[in-house]
Amino acid sequence: MRVKKITELDRISIEKFKEAKKTPLIVVLDNIRSLNNIGAVFRTSDAFLLEAVYLCGITACPPNAEIHKTALGAENSVDWCYYENTENAIKELKEKNFILCAIEQAESSIMLNDLILDTTKKYAIVLGNEVKGVRQEVVDMCDCCIEIPQFGTKHSLNVSVAGGIVIWEFFRQLQ
Repeated sequence: MRVKKITELDRISIEKFKEAKKTPLIVVLDNIRSLNNIGAVFRTSDAFLLEAVYLCGITACPPNAEIHKTALGAENSVDWCYYENTENAIKELKEKNFILCAIEQAESSIMLNDLILDTTKKYAIVLGNEVKGVRQEVVDMCDCCIEIPQFGTKHSLNVSVAGGIVIWEFFRQLQ
């Protein structure tokens, strides 16, 4: 086995990315503090051809050197927009017939391994603050909560790691 050279990875240009058929998924970041987490979500969103990232509340926006350090330019390929509050982003997505899924440990949450998506629908996932998670007011506006099963002594994941796991599952089912 040989590790591929960077020139062998068949990367597409930003222009081709913009024209490519997107995975019908938007990521909503609800008050994310860490610029590294924001950049990592952009990079994962680029990798799996997501429609957009919505940055809400205290979540920082590009251009930003710290976001760029982790995003590696994905903040230029993935569409994004800023909302002063997450509730307005959720309302807009609902008006556009997106199914809203908070990624949170909640009563009656759907375990990720039990999730079955409808390939005719559009989805948005909400990732919450590193300390407080997705706010209850935002959870109340969502159609469901999705929980990542965890089996160790810790019952939380880094927000960008959780986002990556969930984005992969949505991509897998929707593509």
